Amino acid sequence: MNQYLESVDEITKELTTTLQSINKEEVALLLNEISKADKVFFVGVGRVLLSLKSVAKRLAHLGVNTYIVGQITEPAITEKDLLIVGSGSGETAFPLIIAKKAKQHNARVAHIGANPESSMREFADVFVRIPVTTKLNKPNEIPSVQPMTSLFEQSLLLLGDTLALIMIKEQQINMKNLWEFHANLE
Repeated sequence: MNQYLESVDEITKELTTTLQSINKEEVALLLNEISKADKVFFVGVGRVLLSLKSVAKRLAHLGVNTYIVGQITEPAITEKDLLIVGSGSGETAFPLIIAKKAKQHNARVAHIGANPESSMREFADVFVRIPVTTKLNKPNEIPSVQPMTSLFEQSLLLLGDTLALIMIKEQQINMKNLWEFHANLE
């Protein structure tokens, strides 16, 4: 199982390099937007959406009103709300359409992606760059031995958990009390 340990080492080194390369000021701006919002909506596609669903769930555990765009109980977005868009390239059609729609309702938009020059920048009030290789193969991207955009999706999930931990520390939340927000119909 030498390949297993080698692969684990490669992946964890990539994640450490990536997470340490994210701009902490951009993260602070995103945290501020989350704290000001009445409701926080999330949109993405594919594996990015799976990561965002995990982030939404974790923030819900911390008392943030979170919604996934398209879920059956999704309420209306307003000027008091935040849409978080996950899109490495910033060019994915569905998130672009939703971001435009959110701006039409005067909501704030945060884009977490790898491409600062994307079409999404027209709609984003806040941008957090995860500087990894995308399908666009731009310069100054952290390369990956993993298939396709795995490093972006993993980093997005861990960024979400990092945001949650920062919120826990800043708000001095008792971790044991968080279990009251955990699903109990399981």
